[in-house]
Amino acid sequence: MKRLVIVSNRVPVPKEGLRPGGLAVVLKDLLARKGGMWFGWNGTCHPDAAHLPPEIQQAEGVEYATIGLTPAEHRNYYTGFSNSTLWPLMHSLPEHIHFERRELATYWSVNERFCENLLPLLRAEDVIWIHDYHLLPLPALLRRHGVRQPIGFFLHTPFPAPDMLATAPDGGTFLRDLMKADLLGFQTADDTANFIFAATRKAGAIAEDDSTLTFEGRRVHVGTFPVEIDPQTFAQTAVTAAGSADLRRLSGSLAGRKLIFGVDRMDPTKGLDHRLAGYERLLETYPRRERQVTFLQIAAESRTDVPSYQVLRNKLEHQIGKLNAHKGQADWTPLRFLTRGSPRPTVAGYMRLADIGYITPLRDGMNLVAKEFIAAQDPENPGVLILSRLAGAAKQLEAALLVNPLDHDGMADALERALAMSPEERRERWQACWNSIANRTALGWGLSFLNILENAKRR
Repeated sequence: MKRLVIVSNRVPVPKEGLRPGGLAVVLKDLLARKGGMWFGWNGTCHPDAAHLPPEIQQAEGVEYATIGLTPAEHRNYYTGFSNSTLWPLMHSLPEHIHFERRELATYWSVNERFCENLLPLLRAEDVIWIHDYHLLPLPALLRRHGVRQPIGFFLHTPFPAPDMLATAPDGGTFLRDLMKADLLGFQTADDTANFIFAATRKAGAIAEDDSTLTFEGRRVHVGTFPVEIDPQTFAQTAVTAAGSADLRRLSGSLAGRKLIFGVDRMDPTKGLDHRLAGYERLLETYPRRERQVTFLQIAAESRTDVPSYQVLRNKLEHQIGKLNAHKGQADWTPLRFLTRGSPRPTVAGYMRLADIGYITPLRDGMNLVAKEFIAAQDPENPGVLILSRLAGAAKQLEAALLVNPLDHDGMADALERALAMSPEERRERWQACWNSIANRTALGWGLSFLNILENAKRR
């Protein structure tokens, strides 16, 4: 039986009393089903990490093999090149790109260390699945060391247009390295098309069709695999959470006002500053909505050592203070903004209570929160999803109110339309969105990728 080996920057090793959320659950369930190993960084930093062997643990039928990073590696590989250069590049936000040569050099060396530590752990029958922008060189490094097993690579971020990719140091090298994999997966058809165009124009690949490239005498398969959630499970979580004490307190505090709800990481790609501006524009353009609505935004802090994230935090604090000071009243706070995360069931309950899901990233590979909002709704009295048309999920959730996340007037108009929408139109739009996700599962997403990977390698 073939063993699945997942490689990612971070490995969420299970801890007592804690269960990883989101995509980590999907990948762990895949491993538990197929049998396998998860390899990557354990989240720790130590000066001697580069000289220590992988730590091996077993949990719930899955093997976890993890290594640490040195403080310099964390600073240059993770905070630096991965999240200060590649992350904004992939999201087509050049104003946030920061580049240092030493950070690129460390990025290469950490990928080489991943390769060196992974090689002794591999078996002949393994299927290797590498995840995300932190590990772009890894397929080529494994091939150079003689690995012949099937290699898949999935990019969870958008893939930028070729002219944007031209700003990347060693962009052509990364393209060629990725094409050492047997299957490359992307979130949307646009991302797949961008990669094919870049690979043929900048790396010398030949496109046989819209799913196959030829590069250096071998075939590379590409495909679109939108990441899914488990909608039925999330719906039940929301129903259960709706009766919790947290939800009763929130509902009571609203005093009959409609709830606008958003939840994201605090990240420049999420468009939080524009989202707040769109809400403020609603209150300016439609003053009758004052005291009728409350906006609750959860934005858990992340990557606090990245300068652009620090700038965003300061900007948001200024916006929040100004909005509440100018628009708030003694018994009404227009905006509630939380920078600490909330438990997954509680968030599901907030979504079910909300009249509007307000999700407007500047760019997003998929955005599972949008799908979760749909899953959380009461079918008889659903809320309205306002979604950025630049999120990957917009390709599936076309019945949402799609907006330009830079158009503050457009977002204000969408908020007003959602607040005034009839129950019949709300149900119709929700049903269309639900139909697009109801029969899909996160596990099915992973299995479909692996089935194509194994078939691609055989061909």
